[in-house]
Amino acid sequence: MFQQAASGEAADRRARPSSEIAPDSPSRLSIVIPALNEENAIAQTVARCLAARSHIISETDVESVELIVVSDGSTDRTEELARSFPEVTVLAFDKNRGYGAAIKCGWAHATGDLLAFLDADGTCDPLRFANLVGDMQRAQADVVLGSRNGPESQMPWIRTVGNRLFAWLLMALSLRTVADTASGMRVVRRAALPHLYPLPDGLHFTPAMSARVLLEGRLKLRETPMPYAERIGRSKLSVVRDGVRFLVIILQAAVTFRPARPLLGIALLCVLGSFVMGLYPAIHYLTSFRVEEWVVYRILLSSLLATIAAFLTCAAVVSDRIASAVHGRWAATKTSSLLHRLFTTRMRTVALVLLWAGAVAIVLPGLVEYAQTTHVYMHWSRAVLSSLLVVIGVVLSITGFLLRMMDLIEAQQDSRSGVRPPDRIKHAADSEGFAEPALTSPVGAET
Repeated sequence: MFQQAASGEAADRRARPSSEIAPDSPSRLSIVIPALNEENAIAQTVARCLAARSHIISETDVESVELIVVSDGSTDRTEELARSFPEVTVLAFDKNRGYGAAIKCGWAHATGDLLAFLDADGTCDPLRFANLVGDMQRAQADVVLGSRNGPESQMPWIRTVGNRLFAWLLMALSLRTVADTASGMRVVRRAALPHLYPLPDGLHFTPAMSARVLLEGRLKLRETPMPYAERIGRSKLSVVRDGVRFLVIILQAAVTFRPARPLLGIALLCVLGSFVMGLYPAIHYLTSFRVEEWVVYRILLSSLLATIAAFLTCAAVVSDRIASAVHGRWAATKTSSLLHRLFTTRMRTVALVLLWAGAVAIVLPGLVEYAQTTHVYMHWSRAVLSSLLVVIGVVLSITGFLLRMMDLIEAQQDSRSGVRPPDRIKHAADSEGFAEPALTSPVGAET
């Protein structure tokens, strides 16, 4: 029984990111080089990696370095040249499967505690792996990437601009700092892979990894500056096609791990639009005490944007609650904490009372008029504003219902986990005045 418990503890230890457990000194670094038709650069890149092994070992706690080349459906002499190095393991795909697929395949065949990769085009200096590994050990990070935005970088300006735009977007969504979202030189702890996968097979493998680490919040990311040289040969990257893929993968990660942030961002834009469109009609009414017919479009558009903002805000609350349950975290961020404080049962009740009361008060003159004369001469703007408050109240009521369903689901899951033991026990004395010395085990606990 004790052996089973120890095995379970070891399995839990392997499943957790290394930043959450006591670090072990890694014994082996496995470097994977994905290569697609890189016959002009592969031999030089492999030779530089082999030459860098002694430097990496002398500067870090790494005891050995393993090198793996993955030929991703190359049709030139890439595989042949890589096989000419007896110290290198070469994996080959008959057909192109993708940059990310090559890295994942290399990692699957690697034996190191630390997993790394770098591009085969000669842009990255393998000696920098010593800096990356050293920073990983000092900072107890799970993922370390080489940042190409330093003064020594020779990255083309168009890719520099795109990379900074994606970095800005990811920082806005994650509220964490990152300078290079798509670096092709990284070191990852093997223990962190369960928290990184699944990752895509294509060139958007690297931004997907960055987005997942920053948005999920389980792993610790660190950036280390590195020089970046002009590549050898023609780039496989399409600025437009792959740029769109990078954008999509970042937004997908945001929706998966932090859905409230993009939804609230759009909701805020709708609120601002509603305010701008409704400002002039409001000022005109306050100064002249009448609503002109020519502002009808402004009022309707303002009402529509406010309604959309209400839907998006409530969707953000529910989706954030679902994401918290799925990923095993609760109110892990300031955004989540604020949302759940604003949408407590008490706050929702107060808001509903105010909304319904406001809706009735706005159309009350028309209701009284109809009851007395069976005709309504109330201005249409009152009906529009009252309808807006009613719709927001309905949306809030539905949100409360969905949150209540989440409470029931989580309560049911908690009931299956058994009874938690107390922190302290004071037993009642027996009839002879002696206290019971033994502590009873919780229901369902192993003894």
